[in-house]
Amino acid sequence: VQYVESGGGLVQPGGSLRLSCAASGFSFTEAIMTWHRQVPGEAREWVATMFPGGATFYTDSVKGRFTISRDDDNGTLYLQMNSLKPEATAVYYCQEAGSTAWGQGTQVTVAL
Repeated sequence: VQYVESGGGLVQPGGSLRLSCAASGFSFTEAIMTWHRQVPGEAREWVATMFPGGATFYTDSVKGRFTISRDDDNGTLYLQMNSLKPEATAVYYCQEAGSTAWGQGTQVTVAL
């Protein structure tokens, strides 16, 4: 199982980023896929989930601003992040729900 996250960077408050996650080693089309984030020194936090049928769920702090999506043909998960706030600064990870594997993550920094 492998996850390769990308798309992070430095963005000003109110800006947008689109994260990507190339996943392999399991049946992506059947997988419940998730995004998480972690600030150094804090526990990893769940951000969003997308089911194979298309249902999506978000933590309250990102509802209406973040959108999770997937490309099953290419085994890729996305997270569109709009109206970013400084508190979104973290390393973002994708994962199949229930997996014990993690990728290297991608750093998102929201600051002036």
